[in-house]
Amino acid sequence: MYTFKKRTKFLPSLSCLLATTFILALNGCKSEEKKEAETEAGTKPVVIGYVGGFKGLVNTEEIEAKKLTHINYAFVNVQDGKAFLTNEKTDSTNFRKLKLLKEVNPDLKILISLGGWAWSENFSDAVLTDASRKIFAKSSVDIIKKYDLDGVDIDWEYPGMAGEEGNVYRPEDKQNFTLMFQAIRNELDLLEEEIGKKKLLTTAVPGFASFLGVTEMGKAQQYLDYVNLMTYDLFQGDTVVHHASLYATDKYKTEKSADDAVKAYTAAGVPVEKLVMGLPFYGRMFKVAKLEGGLGQKQTSQEYIDGYTYIKDSLVNKKGFKEYRDEVSKVPYLLNASTGEILSYEDETSVSEKCKYVLDKKMAGVMFWEYTSDPKSYLLNAVDKALKK
Repeated sequence: MYTFKKRTKFLPSLSCLLATTFILALNGCKSEEKKEAETEAGTKPVVIGYVGGFKGLVNTEEIEAKKLTHINYAFVNVQDGKAFLTNEKTDSTNFRKLKLLKEVNPDLKILISLGGWAWSENFSDAVLTDASRKIFAKSSVDIIKKYDLDGVDIDWEYPGMAGEEGNVYRPEDKQNFTLMFQAIRNELDLLEEEIGKKKLLTTAVPGFASFLGVTEMGKAQQYLDYVNLMTYDLFQGDTVVHHASLYATDKYKTEKSADDAVKAYTAAGVPVEKLVMGLPFYGRMFKVAKLEGGLGQKQTSQEYIDGYTYIKDSLVNKKGFKEYRDEVSKVPYLLNASTGEILSYEDETSVSEKCKYVLDKKMAGVMFWEYTSDPKSYLLNAVDKALKK
């Protein structure tokens, strides 16, 4: 600090100081403007598309990259306690082709998704101990490091619960599920420090509340960027209900809804701004012995119908199917009186309703399974339009 007597001696320096202060202030304003713009950009809803690499080579020419924010590459297997590329030649080719989509959309993020319905049997063993979790976490992050990808998505179906027949699950999964995310996040942090780029950790979780009793989602969420709610296949038992209702009706006791899932996960401690609404780009066909009103009846069988392009072009008000809409659940369905078939699915109107819900609730965005189920992009176009409103 200088005194009044010495002030004149420092006038030139003071001028420089004032000029420097002005420049810094100007840069500071620009920095704040940039930060504000980044914040605004960060609030834009995510659109996460699962792409099925398990099907073989991905035709990336059909992917509309500008309408996506993230691609989750499904699936990476879990074998011998490690993340494992079952067909590395095909997977590596797919990674290369998917990364080229960044030329169209530089902000696009590409993640590997581990597990899925068919490849979740080994998660419980892989994350059983501190040592095994570290090995599993490192092997997962090693893949995205090797192929310069943007993150890891975990689709464990399910910790602490039976999924596919033969899956290993145990009570310890409840804590180990959380500790697994901690271990992966630690490895991602190390990679971030090494390369100076943000890496993501996300998970896909079922849209039924019973999952919250066998996990610690309130704790686990602290390690996660997004929690992708699989708000589809929400039928239980042998009663025919909508498989992806936005809201549940009072008619069917077994019916669950996306709204139920959002409320349950937020009550469990997951911030709503991390929750991603899941949209099925496929349908579920139920069959009943005799069609008597449709929903609420006992089913004799059900099957996966892939996907919406086929449903719209070939089944809606065709081949004996008649379209109806549930104004409470906000979803369509088809009835076929001659065959006893009931189809539950999403259409442009229902996904737009869910996008409106996402915006109203300030959720993170939407995700969908699976990209090739709607090659004409009927639903993706509806999502893109609805989220830009």
